[in-house]
This record gives sequence, C-alpha cells and structure tokens, in this order.
Amino acid sequence: MRRICLTLPTDRACPDTIAALGAEAGYAADHADVEVAVLILDSCAPAVHTAHAAVVRRLPAHPRVTVHHLDEAAQRDFLTRALTRSGTAKPDLLLDLLLPDGLSYGACTDRAFLIAAALGCESVHRRDSDSRYQRLDGRTVFPVHHELASLGRRAADAASGVTATDLPADCRDRRVAMAGASFIGELSVDIAEMRAADPEAHRDVVGLWAPAHWSAAAKRELADESFRGAGGTPFTTDHSLLTLVDPMRVDMCNIAFHGVHERVPLPPARDTIGSDYFLIHLVHDARLPGVLHNRHIVNYHTGERRTDPGFRAYQLRFVKFLLSMLYFHAVYDGMAAAGDTLLDADGRVRPDAVAALVRESTGLDRTENAERLATVDTAYRRLGGRYTDVADLLAARRDRLLDEARDDMADFALLTEAWEPLIAAARTTPLTAPPGQPR
Repeated sequence: MRRICLTLPTDRACPDTIAALGAEAGYAADHADVEVAVLILDSCAPAVHTAHAAVVRRLPAHPRVTVHHLDEAAQRDFLTRALTRSGTAKPDLLLDLLLPDGLSYGACTDRAFLIAAALGCESVHRRDSDSRYQRLDGRTVFPVHHELASLGRRAADAASGVTATDLPADCRDRRVAMAGASFIGELSVDIAEMRAADPEAHRDVVGLWAPAHWSAAAKRELADESFRGAGGTPFTTDHSLLTLVDPMRVDMCNIAFHGVHERVPLPPARDTIGSDYFLIHLVHDARLPGVLHNRHIVNYHTGERRTDPGFRAYQLRFVKFLLSMLYFHAVYDGMAAAGDTLLDADGRVRPDAVAALVRESTGLDRTENAERLATVDTAYRRLGGRYTDVADLLAARRDRLLDEARDDMADFALLTEAWEPLIAAARTTPLTAPPGQPR
C-alpha cells in the first residue's frame, strides 16, 4: 500500500484548516488504497501551537491516517540529524537555509519534502493555512480526489482516469509528476488595494513580473491577469486534463508532486513570495506529465496583512519576488531550451542540470533589477500614504535587496547540489531521535 503525505505548513492560527485537512486525509484513505501521513509544520507561537494541538487531538481516528504535528524545535532536531547523516558539506548553512530565522515559503515546503521521505511517503500534497475547500450539495470538494487518481502512474495508464488528454505522444511513457488546480476568491497576492487606488500604478508594478524584453502591451496584459487564479466561478462538476501543465494555471495552495520533489528542492529565499513555485515550472519545462483539474481551493487574506507592520512586511516580500524574476526568467528560459535533456535515462530530473542553470544566473547584470526598484519607487510614491513608507524602506535597503536577490540564487544552487544525498539520508532518519541518542 502506498503512503502519501498531506502537508500544511503554517505560521498563523488556522484551527479550521487543520480540521479540514484531517477530513481530507480521511477522504483519501476511504476512497483509495493509501495510507495518509498528515504533516503539520507549525511555526506559530507556543500558545497558538497548543491550540492547534488540541484540534489535532480531536481529529477523527482512522486506521490508515497518522498525524504528525511538529513545532520548529522538532523540525530542527530532525533536520540536524538528517544533515549529519547525509555527509553533505556546510551542514550548518544548509540548516539555516531549510529552517531560517524568518519566513521562507520554499524552505517550509522543502522541510515537508524531507520529512515525507522520512515517513516513507511517495508523494507530497500541499495545502495552505489561508485557504479553504469548496462545498457542493453538502459535500466538501477535496483536491486529493484527482491527485490520487493519477499521480505517479505512467501517463498512458493514467489517461483512463481523466476527462481529457492533450499530452504529446512521446511523453506518455513518463510518470505523472504533478497534479494541481488553482483557487477562487481573493487574489493570491494581496495587492487588490493597489489596483483599486491606482490601476496604472498597479500595472506598472505588477508588469515588472514579466521579462524585461516584453512589450509594454504584453506587460499590461500580464498585470491585468496576474494572481487571479481561476476567477470566481464555484465548482459544479469535475474536469481533469492530462497535459504539460501551464504553470499559470495552478497554485501552490493546491498542488501535489511525485518524484520530482525528491530530485530538486524549492528555492529557500527568505521573505520572498512566489519562491515556492519553481517545481511547477520545472515539471512543465522538462515535459513531465501533469494533471490539471478544477477542484479549486478558496483563497482569502488574513487580517494581519492589513496592519501597518504586516503591510510593510508583505510589500517587501512582493518586491523581492519582482527582483527574483531577473534570475528565474533566465533559469526558466534555460530549462525550456534544455527540454528533455533535463531528464536522465530513467525519465527523472537531473539535479546537476538544474543547479548549473541556477548558478549561471547569479552572474547576470543587475541593471534590470535597479530599474525595477526605480519603477516601484515612482509608483509607490504616487500611491502615497503607507506606500510612501514602503518606498522609503526600499530606498534605504536598495543595495542590500539587489545583493539578496542574487545571493538567494546561489543558496538555491547549493541546496540543489546537496538535495539528493539529503533526501537519501532523510529516508533512513527517524522522525524523532531514539531514546538515549543525542537530539
């Protein structure tokens, strides 16, 4: 019987989400021949962690569902032992990348990948704490329904379990590496206030997500369509497509991976939204089969982002995302050009090929990013109010931000080079240290 990992990384109170995750795990075990390891990676303050633990204790028992609720101390203990066992160079630096003193969307999911390997799980199914499931006719619409039907199967065999197929014929012997959908509800990036206040400033800033050589019209179109997910139409009936999944059609709050996450990690960049989307692009560019379904999750924003400190922190993460695109667009272009050569003879992603592209990107000229910061500065000062405060913050940190965007890629290359031995070590590392052994 295969084992899967249904994971929720969180740094905020989310008792309802934890309860819903438990229900999805029960659904998976009831509807497929699987064991489900529910993994809650909890970076919350002690009082919130305690409240979450109470929710975990109340989850309905199921003979094929186990729940692992780990605070950062427990995560650090496991990572330290796995890194020691792996024999990789610079274990202290790698530990800092995987469990930084600060927020990292990629690192929290990388920890889930490693712990899933320790738990013997062959796939990882990720959800987010600021989202919830849709309901139809009194029943919850769980994304795991489609993920279990196809993930890890040879694409030609998985074709019988989807609504439609448009996968190239030469990809049908490869295994389905990803299954995902998007979201409905609020924008995935919390910038609706900017769009409402000044649509032109919004287009100028969000257009910086695009490659610099794109036309002004193309950037405007991207800005108008960005972060909207699947819109607002609620779920009515299932549809799934076996395809090379367009990265713009899926979201990391509603995703599952098989195989690829054990070959290449996610970028561990700190305070950078979107740093956890890399594998979606890799699956597409390596021409690995995926399933795009329509069990979209409902996205919403928590109140913390509306406070002045929360607003400044979020805007900083957003601007760091824009700066990261100088490097990621170069890597994506390189991966697209490499295509099938990103895979080895067994159809698995070659980490060395990915790491080389990432490391090469660190030598790019930073003029384009300096221009990005100048555009943001102009737009934010035009917006005024607390956007001016953010502009002042960005101006004071200008050189540091430019350095960090480059250094984040160097860190990603280092982690990618160490990832295979680290995954192998995680597979043989107990989640908790045996009694009598140092933690």
